[in-house]
Amino acid sequence: MNSDSFSAGERLVSAPYLRQGAQARRAHEHLIRVLLEQGKCPEDGWDESTIELFLHELAVLDSNNFLSNCGVGEREGRVASSIVARRHYRLIHGIGRSGDIAAIQPKAAGSSLLNKITNSIMLDIIKLSGVRTVASCFVVPLATGMSLTLCFLTLRHERPKAKYIIWPRIDQKSCFKSMITAGFEPVVIENILEGDELRTDVKAVEAKLQELGAENVLCVHSTTSCFAPRVPDRIEELAVLCAKYGIPHIVNNAYGIQSSKCMHLIQQGARLGRIDAFIQSLDKNFMVPVGGAVIAGFNEVFIQAISKMYPGRASASPSLDVLITLLSLGTSGYKQLLRERKEMYTYLLSELKKLAEVYSERLLDTPHNPISLAMSLKNLEEQSGTTVTRLGSMLFTRQVSGARVVPRESVQTVSGHTFTGFMSHSSDYPCAYLNAAAAIGMKKQDVDLFTKRLERCLRDLRKESNYAGNVLARENAKQATELDMGELTESLQEVLPAETTANLSSAGAL
Repeated sequence: MNSDSFSAGERLVSAPYLRQGAQARRAHEHLIRVLLEQGKCPEDGWDESTIELFLHELAVLDSNNFLSNCGVGEREGRVASSIVARRHYRLIHGIGRSGDIAAIQPKAAGSSLLNKITNSIMLDIIKLSGVRTVASCFVVPLATGMSLTLCFLTLRHERPKAKYIIWPRIDQKSCFKSMITAGFEPVVIENILEGDELRTDVKAVEAKLQELGAENVLCVHSTTSCFAPRVPDRIEELAVLCAKYGIPHIVNNAYGIQSSKCMHLIQQGARLGRIDAFIQSLDKNFMVPVGGAVIAGFNEVFIQAISKMYPGRASASPSLDVLITLLSLGTSGYKQLLRERKEMYTYLLSELKKLAEVYSERLLDTPHNPISLAMSLKNLEEQSGTTVTRLGSMLFTRQVSGARVVPRESVQTVSGHTFTGFMSHSSDYPCAYLNAAAAIGMKKQDVDLFTKRLERCLRDLRKESNYAGNVLARENAKQATELDMGELTESLQEVLPAETTANLSSAGAL
């Protein structure tokens, strides 16, 4: 209510009471005004009533919610189900226009404002997380793979002759398919083994650049967040290489915002060399439903070019979800989640290491990976190849999600390219292993329950192995005994008269 409404209400309710209510409302409005003025994530999270007040205020600015609206077009924010309307806070028009996902819609001032403030808050969060010189970003209603594709398609206009994308190998299908879908040919650079870690072969990248010719290469497509024992690419060295050859550099930072190390790599890469855009998932970093990503970069003109490449309007759901989440958390709440994630990484490392020692395995040494860990499965591998994969199915049936059991030498074809050792990021990694990650939102009880169930699975597999070993030992002993008796019979037959051995045999002695 505005001041006139409060004044009118004083005829019905005591003025001091209404003034007290008006003051309380102004406290909510003050938070909203500061948000719109500063365009930054509030330090302290908002309560639900303030967030819902803000969203309702935005919704009444959209034409579909005008009391006297007369819509005669094909897209007028009509919604058949009231449940769907409530789910979206009646923000129905989406974001952007046909030529630009960041453009303002004349019929949807509220949705446009939501879009702008979400992108502004996200830019603030990226800076807070470690990439302080980022110039621009926008939320896109696409998951990470399609967001990468959008970046590659934008680069096509800048480099029309280019047909190759140089890609240090990471065994994740959407990363590979993002290049294929954009119409480019991925040039896979195998990683090199350093200790237990799989690291970028920078020399091989440069050699391939020279072989193909810089003008024929669209970009280098690198990765920060990944499953151990692969570790983040050497982003700084690749960025320097891209600057040297004038090659664009796109970084897949899928779940890297939650890692200060990943963000530091991007910041340093931009400082020392070239990074054109880096892409991160909303669900992996901000705990919202799947379906959104953030495309960010250091050149505002290029990031705007990507936003203009998106055809048509877009769903506002990812923007709405992440806006609500960040307003609820505030910067203090999000920073607390980041601190807790680091603590959970240390705790998970400690617990997995203990468990590995009990079962004569070891935690692979991957200090350059700040999120994911891996434990060897050599003993299971020695039993049989199927025992390794069986561990994965056992964990799944015990409702352990996210853990990955990686056998050796598995072969898989993705979009026409055959990968040997698929999922291990290498054609010949030395051992099978199990992955687990300490991602944002994980709690101590999650680690405890995971290690407890993993221990049960390993114990059951050990019992099965011991039982099979005992059965095999008894069978071998039986065969050895039968062999010894056969040799004894042959020896007696050689030294005793035939009549005597025949009598002994008929009596069952031989």
